Amino acid sequence: MAIDDQKSTSDGKVWGFLKQTFRHSASGTTTSSRTSHQPHPPMEGTNPHTSASVSSVARSLLPTRRRLKLDPSNKLFFPYEPGKQARSAIGIKNTSKSFVAFKFQTTAPKSCFMRPPGAILAPGESIIATVFKFVEVPENNEKPMDQKNNRVKFKIMSLKVKGRMDYVPELFDEQKDQVAIEQILRVVFLDPERPNAALEKLKRQLAEADAALEARKKPPEEAGPKIIGEGLVIDEWKERRERYLAKQQVEGVDSV
Repeated sequence: MAIDDQKSTSDGKVWGFLKQTFRHSASGTTTSSRTSHQPHPPMEGTNPHTSASVSSVARSLLPTRRRLKLDPSNKLFFPYEPGKQARSAIGIKNTSKSFVAFKFQTTAPKSCFMRPPGAILAPGESIIATVFKFVEVPENNEKPMDQKNNRVKFKIMSLKVKGRMDYVPELFDEQKDQVAIEQILRVVFLDPERPNAALEKLKRQLAEADAALEARKKPPEEAGPKIIGEGLVIDEWKERRERYLAKQQVEGVDSV
């Protein structure tokens, strides 16, 4: 009898120990599963804006979609005339579906300038810009057509705008993040005494640019009534009314 009581007591102790062990293991499993589903807090010393800055850097490394088509595409041709101011020309066309502003920059602003230095083009609109450069006289018996010593470069930048507006250079300062570099143009000198295809094309572009400039200088034709002399206005409706009244007077005289 004593043996049976002792055995039952020992069995109860073992069973209680097993139940307590099972409870601890179950609670530990639940806690671990809850912990695994919780978001990890940010590590100490990290910057929450790092991912945003990394994405912006990645976007800057992607190739920029061109908004403008340039002709020539990457060069500015100048006739080589030492000691004189030479002219070059470049065609600029807006190939995008929105209004685009463009702007010139040069590494030699004292000896070069552009006309126009910038403008806003509608979708599909094109313009021929003229570039002026003073050609320096070579020194130290340098070759006149040496391209290696020519460090003058031009840069064309573009900016998408909302619509037709007046061009101001400050547009590019206000929206620096949206400005795209379209092309870096290098200077190439041409021998004016030796005819070639590039020189002939340059002459045609300069003639078109001069014609467009003269057309812009002309005052726009007025669509309103024309004024002849002083105070005499030719108005079609007024003439019709006068003819109608004269006709009525003639008909009244005939009836009398």
